[in-house]
Amino acid sequence: MEQRTHKKINTTFWGKPLEISEGFAEVKLKTSEDMAVDEFGLIHGGTIFGLADYASMLAVNHPNVVLAGANVKFLKPVKVGDLLFARAHVVESKGRKKVVEVVVERKNESIFTGEFVCVVLEKHVLDS
Repeated sequence: MEQRTHKKINTTFWGKPLEISEGFAEVKLKTSEDMAVDEFGLIHGGTIFGLADYASMLAVNHPNVVLAGANVKFLKPVKVGDLLFARAHVVESKGRKKVVEVVVERKNESIFTGEFVCVVLEKHVLDS
């Protein structure tokens, strides 16, 4: 399926799509030193959230999709060099509202889970 949203995103920081299909997306991210917050190589939680958010947007895959809310859990720390996979599934669709469950894994170990509430707007959020 063709990518219809977030086409200009920087895949170095937010991940590279591996699969986009109806109600599903998988995104891969290799963490780097540029994402670290300290000398131990700990990756900022915002990076992991961004990866999951991007995967949820791709699962909806509409040009006017926006994030309305999220309930997330950070389960394990992430370090420089980790290879992460975010898998997002639309689990509920009520009109313009889509609920997307996302799991981020490292070597088949869950490190993050979340429920993202996405909304498909009639026009782009910045189109006034």
